[in-house]
Amino acid sequence: MRIEINLSAETPLILPKSHNHLLQGFIYSLLDPLLRKRLHKEGYPYEKRRFKLFTFSRLLGKVKMFKEYFQFNPPLKLIISSPKDEILQSLAEGLLKSPEVILSKNTVYIDSINVAARSSFNHKVTIKMLSPITIRSTLYGADGSKKSYYYSPFEKEFCRLIKENLRKKYKIVFNKNLGHDFEFSIKPQKVPPSCEKIIIYKGTVIKAWMGIYEIKGNPEVIALSYDTGLGAKNSQGFGCWEKL
Repeated sequence: MRIEINLSAETPLILPKSHNHLLQGFIYSLLDPLLRKRLHKEGYPYEKRRFKLFTFSRLLGKVKMFKEYFQFNPPLKLIISSPKDEILQSLAEGLLKSPEVILSKNTVYIDSINVAARSSFNHKVTIKMLSPITIRSTLYGADGSKKSYYYSPFEKEFCRLIKENLRKKYKIVFNKNLGHDFEFSIKPQKVPPSCEKIIIYKGTVIKAWMGIYEIKGNPEVIALSYDTGLGAKNSQGFGCWEKL
């Protein structure tokens, strides 16, 4: 399920080029304090990993790019998606209590909140990324040093790792095992070089991709990816998509 937040402001919003952490902080600030603390510290566990189980879009609207910052011209829209009703309910309540909020140094107004029902999907769906998709592996050097390798949509491991990521999310959300041979694939359809994005998140360099893709598989798994986001780092603003 997802909510759509429509925003306005008296002046254009000025945000740094890498502002995922600011949008994430804005979302966390709207949550009930107890849920915010639990989500931030514990999340939803899978073995040694902890998932936050929400994703969000880029800030959608008219934007101008300058050397050091983006200028967003209202009206604007932010989409937040999660399979956990407690997260979206808490966000909606927080928004209703806060018709005027601060995003970085910008004052913004909540014009409206739309709650979308859970979508149904067929076996094959063409999608457009609303925030870039990322997936990585940790590589180890001969000296024991670690390095993150981010896969492009044109590499075989891209699909395999996204599928494995979905398997873990499925176990958390439904408390059922999919196994490793369930049907799922993702293929780039329109992903030119300009879709590659380099994002700095709290000092960490992340490589991610926008674009249009075709996904195939179990409709329940596709619906899960719609709610949780595709790939990794969803709660940092990666992997949100819409159906074309």
